[in-house]
Amino acid sequence: MDQTPAIIDLRSDTVSKPTPAMREAMARAEVGDDCYGDDPSVIALEAQVAERLGKAAALFVPTGTMANQLAVSGQTRPGEAIGCVAEAHVQVHEDAAHARISGVQACSLGNRRGFEPADLEARIREESCGWPRLSLAWMENTLGLAGGRLWPLESMTAIGELAHRHGRRVHLDGARLWNAHVATGVPLAELAGPADSVTVCMSKGLGCPAGSLLVGDAELIAGARGTRHAFGGSMRQAGVLAAAGLHALEHHIDRLADDHRRARRLWDGLRALDCWRAVEPETNMAIFELEAGRDAEQLCAPLREAGVLCYPNKYSEIRLVVHLGIDDAAVEAVIERARRVLA
Repeated sequence: MDQTPAIIDLRSDTVSKPTPAMREAMARAEVGDDCYGDDPSVIALEAQVAERLGKAAALFVPTGTMANQLAVSGQTRPGEAIGCVAEAHVQVHEDAAHARISGVQACSLGNRRGFEPADLEARIREESCGWPRLSLAWMENTLGLAGGRLWPLESMTAIGELAHRHGRRVHLDGARLWNAHVATGVPLAELAGPADSVTVCMSKGLGCPAGSLLVGDAELIAGARGTRHAFGGSMRQAGVLAAAGLHALEHHIDRLADDHRRARRLWDGLRALDCWRAVEPETNMAIFELEAGRDAEQLCAPLREAGVLCYPNKYSEIRLVVHLGIDDAAVEAVIERARRVLA
């Protein structure tokens, strides 16, 4: 009897549900009041993440957007700029919060697959001609809108060194840094090394119901703790959520290799369809590019009707994301359904 679910959700790796073991850990969580700084589970999670990333301190917050915006507010002044890849999450998917909250603009460097030190150098050089000061160089690993592409450590290191030579700070949006770590085998602390501040997400890939962390030096995190309250991000018995993160650190990182393998299987099973160009995955996302100007929703709609939940990544592009809730049977079912409705 076919046990494949009628609905297979590939919209994002944020749609996964907590496992029974994670729910049990949450139910057993020791809690306090994190607004007073005495929730033991939050304290333990912050300490573990800071240690794994090789930084002095960490701060637990509800969302990755808030973590990123705390990094912006703590390292820029109004009227300055952050320099990020074209189509970075902070530029496209955070509702212009950098401008609304901190009064800074985001300027594009390179393309959505990354930028190089020369791109940053050229942008800094333009400040002599009256351009706003770029106070924060912004990297993202993996690159979400580019389909989970990996940012090479050598490039990140060179960018960090250049930024610091010019007296600029460096931030790494590492929402899926766990995936980069598993895909490359590079230790998390080395991947985080070039940046002054790093954000990581517990609900992307690791299966937690909510939560992200901002990691950096003690001064930055102390300031961010106060700003978190101003942003409305302070929580009381947050240890219920932090316990999910502690469980995920112990049990859900190494298994990301399964997501990467299954994404490649999706790509391999669907690349022959002539309705798109399949981009070979580097981590847990498979990207399918349509002809320029063609609305990807025209393909997403029949896929959803067939029980494969997805949406356009961009107007002419579809992104299928593998996660904790997708097994081998689900991948094969997606391939069969997509071939049937799109061939």
